[in-house]
Amino acid sequence: MPAPPPQGLALKKPLWHPDPAVTVLEAIQRSTEFLARKGVESPRLQAELLLAHVLQLPRLKLYLQFDRVLTPAETDQLREAVRRRGRREPIQYITGCAAFCGRDLRVTPHVLIPRPETEQLAELGWTRLVAMPPPRLALDVGTGSGCLAIALVEHCPDTRCLALDASPEALQVARENVTAAGLTDRIELLLSHKLEAVPPQPRFDLIISNPPYIPSAEIPALQPEVRDHEPRLALDGGPDGLDAFRWLAPEARSRVRPSGLLLVECGDGQADAVAALLRQHNWIVTGIHPDYTQRPRFVEARPG
Repeated sequence: MPAPPPQGLALKKPLWHPDPAVTVLEAIQRSTEFLARKGVESPRLQAELLLAHVLQLPRLKLYLQFDRVLTPAETDQLREAVRRRGRREPIQYITGCAAFCGRDLRVTPHVLIPRPETEQLAELGWTRLVAMPPPRLALDVGTGSGCLAIALVEHCPDTRCLALDASPEALQVARENVTAAGLTDRIELLLSHKLEAVPPQPRFDLIISNPPYIPSAEIPALQPEVRDHEPRLALDGGPDGLDAFRWLAPEARSRVRPSGLLLVECGDGQADAVAALLRQHNWIVTGIHPDYTQRPRFVEARPG
């Protein structure tokens, strides 16, 4: 008889036993139980999404294949994906994909995962652009995955966009997304710290940005998926979260056309402070727009 483990030493519970045959339904159930123990929100949905990724199927088609037996390779791939999610790695980084404005974009830990709120920012941007006479020129400051630039030009004929980021790794991800979207002739990518690499001419019809705006002291309290995995450069807005707006307000003012607009996303409770910063640099604030939760989230301004 084997010796019992030392007192106080708990045996590590496996994700699931290496059964010779694991069906789709069994894999979902076991993955769900594992993720629930790890504190992952919506564990059943997360398990289904991971399995759908492994099997390269739409998630709902899993329900038509509950009795399908996974191959050993599929089982191993799912185990690793579920373990990663159990360590609170975002599912978008595990699958390498995030949805934004109807398009699947490549994402890596070098870029912020696009949020639904930023889809609202994109919609505000293209709504304003289409009302302007063509040809139109937009500037996306801090492009990350390229999500805003791609959404703007896809929804606005006769529009070109210059998309900036301070991270070479982020620009590489954006480049892959722009290429996959077939928009290399309409979106130019530029490595730039602030707006330093942006030429003074031509000026832009729209300057849009989702800058880092989380106060530094609040980052340790964020969910592990954000705190431990998303790029700090895209999150940390300095002591009060407003550092990016302080340089963007004056620098964008000299790059926008007299008839142009500035649109920015900001954090919860920051809209009034961002509006005040803009007014200090001769912007006329024309709107503060709410997000899906009715919190003031987007500030719109035109040059004064």
